[in-house]
Amino acid sequence: MTNSLTDNYKGVFDGRIGFGKRPALLIVDFINAYITAGAPLYAPDVVTAVNETVDMLALAREKNIPVLYTKVLYNKNFRDGGIFVQKVPVLKTMIEGEPLAEIVPQLPPVESDIIIVKQYASAFFGTPLAATLTSLGVDTILLTGCSTSGCVRASAVDGMQYGFRVIVPRECVGDRHPGPHEANLFDINSKYGDVVSKNEVMEYLRNISVVE
Repeated sequence: MTNSLTDNYKGVFDGRIGFGKRPALLIVDFINAYITAGAPLYAPDVVTAVNETVDMLALAREKNIPVLYTKVLYNKNFRDGGIFVQKVPVLKTMIEGEPLAEIVPQLPPVESDIIIVKQYASAFFGTPLAATLTSLGVDTILLTGCSTSGCVRASAVDGMQYGFRVIVPRECVGDRHPGPHEANLFDINSKYGDVVSKNEVMEYLRNISVVE
């Protein structure tokens, strides 16, 4: 008799890392390309995830928690995109001045925020993100964004490997299809971080002291 997926992982890949003391909110690739109907990358579930992140962002700012965004931009010759843009040519829309490459209007950055420009899936690969978080004393990443199976997963793996507690509020990440979305949330929760409800993250934020 075949065990269920949960039974198969039980006692092996079901640990919980928990929240730390110094969080940062990381918003990965919530850009117009994913919320604009008719655009090649449009995904309705990402629109939902963006809207779910609005009040979390407001609470993070209220608590003076570092807020960091990522977006993807390439040189117009695309040489900085390497094999990635060869594999996924739609990424060639991500150039300076392209409205689809801009951060969504529902989650506008402010002067105190940090915007990380990247060329690959992980928010950490080839960027100063790890050093920036370390310099800020951060021990916990509240990871939101898209897509769950791509840049969110890659960032969760690298976040763990750089020594951060990775917490993913499931309502605040999205993908093109529920299949890869759920599979990758399961895998992140099994091996790289904790996938929890948005309510749990909001409660955590409400109960921490304002960062000075």
